[in-house]
Amino acid sequence: MIAAVAIDTNAYSGFRRGLPEMVEVFSRVPRLIVPLVVLAELLAGFAGGRKAERNRKDLTTFLASPRVSLALPDRHTADAYALVFQQLRHDGHPIPTNDIWVAAAALQASVPLITLDQHFHFVAKLRQASSLSQLLSRARRG
Repeated sequence: MIAAVAIDTNAYSGFRRGLPEMVEVFSRVPRLIVPLVVLAELLAGFAGGRKAERNRKDLTTFLASPRVSLALPDRHTADAYALVFQQLRHDGHPIPTNDIWVAAAALQASVPLITLDQHFHFVAKLRQASSLSQLLSRARRG
């Protein structure tokens, strides 16, 4: 079994919408890591919505779980960001800046990233998946 994963913004949103693949990940993986930029993107998305107060309350409850930790960026995250940025630039596959930070946080923590965004495939050495079965299958292959 996978001990921990980092989650992307769309993974949390999929979980909240009841997307079966995300519900399975969120309910079965023992430790969920939320990069700070994901928290910021969620809060920004809530700010303009009609359910802002409810969404913030649900997120606060989620973050209070002992299974969930917030990944705060530090110098090592910045180093990982720089390496990912340069690799993507060299390969000609730019991705959004916030997603480079998300990838850097997952790489720093040495955990797979759960996301629905396909462009994370371009990040070298990043293990990513959109479901638990996909994640487990990739872990078995090494």
